[in-house]
Amino acid sequence: MLGRRRFLAGLAVPAISSLSPASSFAAKVWQPPELPEGAIEEGGLERIAGKVPLIKRSFRPPNFETPLDYFRDPITRNDAFFVRYHLSGIPEVDAKTWRLKIGGDAARTPLEYDLPRLRKEFESVDLVAVCQCSGNRRGMFQPHVPGVEWGVGAMGNARWTGVRLRDVLQKAGVGDNAVEIAFNGADMPAIQGTPDFKKSLPVPRALDDTTLIAFEMNGKPLPHWNGFPARLIVGGWTGTYWMKHLTEIEIRSKPLSEFWMTPAYRIPAGLFPTVDHFPTQETAANQPITDIVVNSLVTSIHDGQRVTRGQMVDVAGVAWDGGRGIRDVEVSTDGGSSWVLAQLGKDLGRLSFRTFMHKFRVAAGDAPVVMVRAINQRGDVQSPKLILNPAGYHHNVIPRIRLEVA
Repeated sequence: MLGRRRFLAGLAVPAISSLSPASSFAAKVWQPPELPEGAIEEGGLERIAGKVPLIKRSFRPPNFETPLDYFRDPITRNDAFFVRYHLSGIPEVDAKTWRLKIGGDAARTPLEYDLPRLRKEFESVDLVAVCQCSGNRRGMFQPHVPGVEWGVGAMGNARWTGVRLRDVLQKAGVGDNAVEIAFNGADMPAIQGTPDFKKSLPVPRALDDTTLIAFEMNGKPLPHWNGFPARLIVGGWTGTYWMKHLTEIEIRSKPLSEFWMTPAYRIPAGLFPTVDHFPTQETAANQPITDIVVNSLVTSIHDGQRVTRGQMVDVAGVAWDGGRGIRDVEVSTDGGSSWVLAQLGKDLGRLSFRTFMHKFRVAAGDAPVVMVRAINQRGDVQSPKLILNPAGYHHNVIPRIRLEVA
């Protein structure tokens, strides 16, 4: 990658402040019962600057997930949006001195932009898209796997405003020998020897209309913890590619072989046959994680909730996938014996959350077991069982929500 020490010199690393009295929140926050006991105990609500209390998964690096209640709206609030970092050296970037460098051995004309020039020279576009950590729901794997023990909240949906990466790359000139576009950000390792966080995309994906350099989130400047002043948006692909605090773009004639491309963020070859391919990074044994698999989240009820006979129960939530778009959401209230279509909410775009809702009355007899499954426009359906993989990716199991009848 291009040198960046001059740009980073003198940037201060912000401290993380915890919310005191965290325990008053921790007792109330819902977490999936499948999580390891230690993750539930340590996952109380804590506050970091500019955010509402979020579920803490780690302080260093900062990893905080969004509580379930904030997913009742299709657009996730900026101050409730999850926080995910791999490195602990996170500078407070000054927008006035920020620069974006575009170069590489397959670039025809290396360029450098400041923020005003980048905004002025390229068309501004909006895109509503889900950003989801690759390891979302990892803590719900049985048996458990190593890594950040995320529950259901390592994701969010926002309206991103920025410029198309394609337009910027075309200005620099993508050589005929280019195979990947690589990215680096301002965050740094805190300990010498820790691999810097660098990622790449195949050229066609980098040139796609849904790959942006974004400056705004829901009509406001990006929050610090979500990539200020500019970040990459890769609509439909998991958050590992959504580089925060973007500072460098490299047009490459050879595949990127840094740690965070290989061996990290890989899935066994062929285990998820419908996901997008990344040909220059695939091997006979494994392939990079790419797009998000079809999934849903129930936000109105949770496992073990008490209801009464004759009560009307709302089964509501959000569904999403990697960009094919949600076609249907089906609900079962009898443990999967029968299914009915839920009512879908407003369509904000194929990369967005799609809300759904269904009502049923609790009848006499056995306690209801609610299940929900999303289906995308290609016909992909949520998985009836967990697809095990070493890194704990793509958890999209159809939930079984057992309600207790008073």
